Amino acid sequence: RSPLLASSAASDVYKRQVIIRCRRLRKEEYLRDADMKVLVQRVKRAGVEVEGKMVAAIAAGLLVFVGVEKGDARPQAEYLAAKVANLRIFEDENQKMNLSALDVGGEIIVVSQFTLAGDCTRGNRPGFDNAARPEDAKPLYEYFSDCLRAKGLHVENGIFQADMQVSLINDGPVTFVLEKK
Repeated sequence: RSPLLASSAASDVYKRQVIIRCRRLRKEEYLRDADMKVLVQRVKRAGVEVEGKMVAAIAAGLLVFVGVEKGDARPQAEYLAAKVANLRIFEDENQKMNLSALDVGGEIIVVSQFTLAGDCTRGNRPGFDNAARPEDAKPLYEYFSDCLRAKGLHVENGIFQADMQVSLINDGPVTFVLEKK
């Protein structure tokens, strides 16, 4: 083989190694920057059914979907629970969003939603590499709900990892995504 071809082949191998290393770094950086996410919807009413049975139902309040990612911990759950409880998204007497769930005595349904940790940046199929494993996510999901209860709110839960049918009447619609690193 000519020296030019040999160096070209070696160069190609080196380039492939660098690309693989960069992909690993990007994935590790992405995992390091994991956020616990909650999607909050103001509702007139909401309910969760599992296998045809109603397992949670509320009147006016909030439907909160929780996505737990690898690396998430109790401080994120505490912060987000406080944020949800105090988020001023209910209307006051002047029709201005100025009251929180605490102010209006709103009820809350908390539903686990691992798809919030989905990565849709590559291709058309979401990747869930960043979602926390169920044995890590469930305690944090339950802790999030407990933090809301500790604030005096009435909280109901969906069933973790169940195939749930969630029904709601969105009020507004008013929907927010909250994240905490």
